[in-house]
Formats: sequence, structure tokens, C-alpha cells
Amino acid sequence: MTLGRFVPLLHAPDDDGDPLVFVVGTGTVLVQEETEHDLSTAIFLGTLDERPCWAVAVDTEPGAGAVPLMGLWGQVDEITFTVAGRAVQLVEWDRTHQFCGRCATPTEPAMGERARRCPVCGLLAFPRLAPAIITLIERDDGQALLARGRTFPIPMYSCLAGFVEPGETLEEAVHREVFEEVGLAIDNVRYWASQPWPFPHSLMLGFNADYAGNDIVIDPKEIVDAQWFSVDDLPNIPPGISIARRLIDDWVERRA
Repeated sequence: MTLGRFVPLLHAPDDDGDPLVFVVGTGTVLVQEETEHDLSTAIFLGTLDERPCWAVAVDTEPGAGAVPLMGLWGQVDEITFTVAGRAVQLVEWDRTHQFCGRCATPTEPAMGERARRCPVCGLLAFPRLAPAIITLIERDDGQALLARGRTFPIPMYSCLAGFVEPGETLEEAVHREVFEEVGLAIDNVRYWASQPWPFPHSLMLGFNADYAGNDIVIDPKEIVDAQWFSVDDLPNIPPGISIARRLIDDWVERRA
């Protein structure tokens, strides 16, 4: 299945066409080109090559072929994987916002926008999105800083990353996270690209930065090890699914 342009929309077109359905269970997702599920209560995601896409929530596992979202990578093209991530996030948001967080009244879908509304106090609950920065730091000698996080499931080195705090800019978050995790001063922070990261509901904002001083001093609560690497002496790095890998690949291409 090779599909192209995705257009996120709130409401399905009048001519529904042949739907692409993402069936989301308690921990897995199944992509179906034909479905027997009732779409009247499904979440409309948008159109993919003008084909309507829906997310259906089920209380059990969706059936044969269902996999965890991360396991879907490589089984479908990148755009379809991105839509699957949107489906999983919206289903989880809908599941966890059935009651008002202010007065505990059952909520209902808000008309005209992606939100759930409390009919008593009027509180609107929108899908949660947690912005996080991820940064590749380069040194004048051509080396880049990569670190092994304490929570990484396998021995792997990646770019430094962290969530944006309330009240700070993205650039401030880059400076803070780098200093907190490895003790380095940086400058010339510049935006590179972004990536939706539905694990569980992040938006990764990629940056490049230049080393400006200090020795590496890791935060042992967050980082196992951090080192400077050259392009011909790389450790195990993240797979192609992540913006971290793309930042690293871009650096390697520029240094080749």
C-alpha cells in the first residue's frame, strides 16, 4: 500500500468513498482497507489521497495482524504510519476525556472543533500535545555529541532531548536541557525540522547547535554516557523512524 498526501480534517466529505480504517485496541492498532465496523461513532482523521480515514476504538485486541504502533513501522509507508499515530492519539484522548476534569460531568463532542465539552461548566478538553526538543550539538573539529539515555531499551546513543517547560521558548528549552543533561554551553541554536511522535503524544522539534564551552558532566539520573563522535566512528544509533536518526544522517552527509 503506497499512499501520498494526508489532509487532516474534522469532518468527513459528503462522498465518503472507500475508507481506510485504523482499529485501535488497548495497546495495538490494525490497518484495514475494508471494515465491518460501524463508522457512525468513529473518529474522522482526514483524507489520504482523497480517501477518508477513520479511527475505530475497540475494547479488546483488534484481531489478526494487529501490532503495537511501533511495530507498524516498516509494514506500511511513512505517511500511513503517521496517520496511524494520529489515530492512536485521538482514540486515547477520547477514551480518557469522557468526564470533565473540573466537575466530573460526562463530556460530549464539541461542535465544529476537535474537543470534548462539558455540558455543565463548559470546560473544553482538546487533544493533548507535549512539545519536546531534540538537539544535535556539533564541535569545530567536526565531531557531534551523542548520549545514551538511561531509559533506552537497548544500548544506543542519540541526540539530547527533553520536554519544553511552561513559560519557556523552544530555544530556551534547548539550552536548559543540554546544560542539565551534559553540562555544556551551546550557541547558534537553529531549528531543523519537526516530527509527530505518538509515544504517547509528543511533537518532536529538532535543532542544531554549536558547542560553546565546558566539559561533559552527565546527569546520572537521565544519562548513562555522553561522548563526542566522528562520522567514521559512530556507535549504535536510533533507527530511521525517528527524527534523531535524521538529524544524525544530515550531519553525516554534511561531513562526508
